[in-house]
Amino acid sequence: MSKVEDFLTQKEEQEIVEAIRLAEKNTSGEIRVHLEKTTSMDAYDRAMEVFHDLKMDETQLKNGVLIYVAIEDRTFVICGDQGINDIVLNDFWDCTKEIMVAHFKNGNFKQGLIDGIDRAGEQLKKHFPYQEGDVNELSNEISKG
Repeated sequence: MSKVEDFLTQKEEQEIVEAIRLAEKNTSGEIRVHLEKTTSMDAYDRAMEVFHDLKMDETQLKNGVLIYVAIEDRTFVICGDQGINDIVLNDFWDCTKEIMVAHFKNGNFKQGLIDGIDRAGEQLKKHFPYQEGDVNELSNEISKG
């Protein structure tokens, strides 16, 4: 697989965007998925750079969650902003990552991403429930680098 565009079909991308929309429906939190071919940086450092580039660190309640995937490197990172990181259990992101890895190992990238989005959405809903007047601060579309 050489191109980011080939990682998911158009239909799979639409299903992931819909999963983000549904997950965000019950929370003020924001979830983004970013795909890129490869990175020369440490994956976590690159994910944090993308987090900033996508302005995810500018949400009102600091409750953005990014799922970053470097396709050729076969690596991904889930990172949350300070607001969500301060309240989820220490192993939350690791447990979410393990669920995603199980799907990824079988080549089921769409379902892995959707399960990660769903778990992040559950935590965001629990700690940052939807409030009257909440606006979608960030795009639900998959960003690509």
